[in-house]
Amino acid sequence: MPKEQLKLSDFPLQTRIPVQWNDMDAAAHVNNLVYLRWCETARVEYFEKMKMNISFRGAGTGPILSYQDGKYIFPMTYPDVAIIGTRTLEVLKDRFVLQAGVFSEKHKRIAAISTQVIVPYDYELLRKVDLPAEWVEAIERIES
Repeated sequence: MPKEQLKLSDFPLQTRIPVQWNDMDAAAHVNNLVYLRWCETARVEYFEKMKMNISFRGAGTGPILSYQDGKYIFPMTYPDVAIIGTRTLEVLKDRFVLQAGVFSEKHKRIAAISTQVIVPYDYELLRKVDLPAEWVEAIERIES
């Protein structure tokens, strides 16, 4: 499906974030980095739904963002509400791929999209590990 045809209903998790006046830049639209910050907030909410270790330190296995991109489709402005839809696109042995769609509530359309690759990291061994079975089960639960 072309990115511009994505619908909010395609995403099992939705995060609402009001656009702030200071989210805009000199071009009078939301700065490109703000979209990625919103996607980060939604990604952490997805991790919380997975009941994942998100302390990013100490013991156990937690997520590491190994890649992300951003495609900007429509310029959002203040006032508006960004609704970030998050879903898993792919699960592999040692990573999973999230997709986040940023939608403008005011304009009822997609404004940006991000792909994010998440790898599990063992904070005791200080290295990447395979996906824990409970992560796979949590993803299946969220996506069903």
